[in-house]
Amino acid sequence: MGSYTIKKGHDIRIEGEPEPAIVDAVETRDVAVYPADHFGIKARLLVKEGDTVKRGTPLVFHKKQEAFCICSPAAGTVKAIDYGKRRMISRIVVECADKDEAEPLKDYKAGAFGSLSRDEILLHLQNTGLIVLLQQRPFSRTANPEAKPKSIFVNAMNTGPFQPDANVVIKDHGAEFQAGLDLLTRLTEGKVHLCLDGSKDNLQALTGARNVEVHTFTGPHPAGNTSVHIHHIDPISPGDTIWTVKAVDLVLIGELFLKGEMPASRVISAAGPGLPESARKYYRVHIGGSLDGVLGGTDGSEPLRVVSGDALSGTRIPQDRHHRLSDAGLTVLKEDDSRLFMGWAGPGFGRYSLSPTYLSTWFKRKTRWALGTSLNGEHRPMVLTGIYDKYMPLNIMTDFLVRAVLARDGDEMIALGILETDPEDFALCAFACPSKMDLCGVIRRGLDQIEKEGI
Repeated sequence: MGSYTIKKGHDIRIEGEPEPAIVDAVETRDVAVYPADHFGIKARLLVKEGDTVKRGTPLVFHKKQEAFCICSPAAGTVKAIDYGKRRMISRIVVECADKDEAEPLKDYKAGAFGSLSRDEILLHLQNTGLIVLLQQRPFSRTANPEAKPKSIFVNAMNTGPFQPDANVVIKDHGAEFQAGLDLLTRLTEGKVHLCLDGSKDNLQALTGARNVEVHTFTGPHPAGNTSVHIHHIDPISPGDTIWTVKAVDLVLIGELFLKGEMPASRVISAAGPGLPESARKYYRVHIGGSLDGVLGGTDGSEPLRVVSGDALSGTRIPQDRHHRLSDAGLTVLKEDDSRLFMGWAGPGFGRYSLSPTYLSTWFKRKTRWALGTSLNGEHRPMVLTGIYDKYMPLNIMTDFLVRAVLARDGDEMIALGILETDPEDFALCAFACPSKMDLCGVIRRGLDQIEKEGI
């Protein structure tokens, strides 16, 4: 067991913390899956409108990897199949039946996992689509079953604003979580690392986890990012492969193998200043179900932005969309395009800032702020200021890495350590950036270029 203290970073004080209590969301009339959300998938239909399906029935398969299917999250009738550009399947909607009947799958006893082969576990994950919960580094893509990771990292402490607390989610699912850990040990010849928040009193399901190495990290965000854990425990080099998974997602994998059927629901968090206080909770939602029951607390009087993930690095989604399998937390922010008189020249007592030139930095250190989506400025040319390094705990030169990506210099990117990183690692730098640059998007383009060209 290792303990690590991270000093660089910053915890953004946003109001809207979710209450650590789990409630059932309103029942959904239909569910949906989004094949287009999965990067690189060449989806081919296995059903047509009007077909009757069960929970776990394959709806599409991947043309280049036929074992990988996306399955129906509920029993019912295929209501609609929507297409996007170039006739890509963008969404499949299933109208729920009165009885949520599941496809019978093979179930396994927890004690029998040691006899399962790696190929058998991966095939089961591909057939049900849950393999998307396993991510592969570098490039942060869905794990390739043919790759053999040198280690696997389980993140139980994401420090991003309003990410779901693994303690809350796993509280009543300790058996499923341990089953997931046991399965991971069969997927690598290396070690499985479980990373926890050293500043919290963790549940026995986390600290008492078996067959894995437990590590604790303390410090400000991004101390909870998986890249930080990999950097300190098992650094990645060109040619290496590492798999990662969120602890809250691992519960679904364990449930799949223990119960012998596709999981029907999962626990997600809903938080942020855009939600009324009464709606900031943990919800047990039907996978693929409508989010109306979760976001119903908003009255529609002001424009809002719904983000899947944390407020810094999450993905914007429409308010009327359905839940995705990988959605573990929702953050609701107020759309803000207001302009303040005198802007940066004011005293800044009522504005949140990382700059010590604002009075709020000195006199409101513990205040939580109802931050919105405003950039508080306009895009400017990039200037080497060194400000990024104050918020980047990885041992990389952030300014020069960003410049190498903008110059499309692949060799320089690799030399400066881009393979160690993920776009989310630069979200805090983007928040502090005086040039208002989309650093997460810049790094994503750099990783895409190297992935296409080859290392």
